[in-house]
Amino acid sequence: MTIPGIDAVYVATDDRRIADVCEAFGASVIMTTPECLNGTARCAEALGKIAERPDIIINLQGDAPLTLAWFLSDLVAEMKKNPQVDAATPVLLCNAKAFERLRKDRQHGRVGGTTAVFDDSHCALYFSKEVLPFGSGACFHHAGVYAYRPTALAAYLDWPEGNIERPEGLEQLRFLEKGANMLCVEVDAKGREFWEVNNPEDIPLIEEMFGVHHA
Repeated sequence: MTIPGIDAVYVATDDRRIADVCEAFGASVIMTTPECLNGTARCAEALGKIAERPDIIINLQGDAPLTLAWFLSDLVAEMKKNPQVDAATPVLLCNAKAFERLRKDRQHGRVGGTTAVFDDSHCALYFSKEVLPFGSGACFHHAGVYAYRPTALAAYLDWPEGNIERPEGLEQLRFLEKGANMLCVEVDAKGREFWEVNNPEDIPLIEEMFGVHHA
C-alpha cells in the first residue's frame, strides 16, 4: 500500500529474528544496537545509517498495529504546513468506549494508553499515563506515532533522560523538557477503533478490532 507523503520505509530493529522475517517479505531492514531504550532513540540511530537525508522522519511503532495510514499522511501534511515545528504526533478525541478503557486500566493498576494535553495552537503541553484532564474535560488519546525533523531527532540522542520523562515512561516528554515544540495533530479514525498493545490483556481486543476492520 502506498501512503501519500511517505517515500521510503525501513524496519529498525536490534533483533535478528525480526530482521529475518522482514527481509523475507522484501522489507529494508536497519539493524540497531540493543542500547536504544525507546523508538525515538532507535530512529535516531537508524537515521545515521542511511544515505538519504529526509526532511521528515516518521516513527511507527510495532505495538500499534491498528495505526491508520492517514494518521501518517496527516502528520506529514502538518509538518510541511508548520516548518517551525520540531516534531508532531497524532491525538484522537476519546469516544465513550476508549475513555472507559483508559479509566479501567488505571483502576486496575495497569499502565495503559497515554493521554495528551495541548494548547489552543495544538502545541503539546503534557502527555501522561494518567487520564487527563481530571474531571469532565475532553480527553485525547495519544497515538504513539511521531514525526521528527532530522535536527530534532539527532539532538534527542544528546539529551539525558528527563525528570518528567522518567516517571511517566514517555519518550516524547524529553522534547518538551528541552524546549522543543511538538504539535498534536488531531486525527479522525473515521469510524474505526484504535488501541495499542499496552498490556497482555489488550491482545484479544486488538485481534478483535483488527478482524472487524481488516477482514
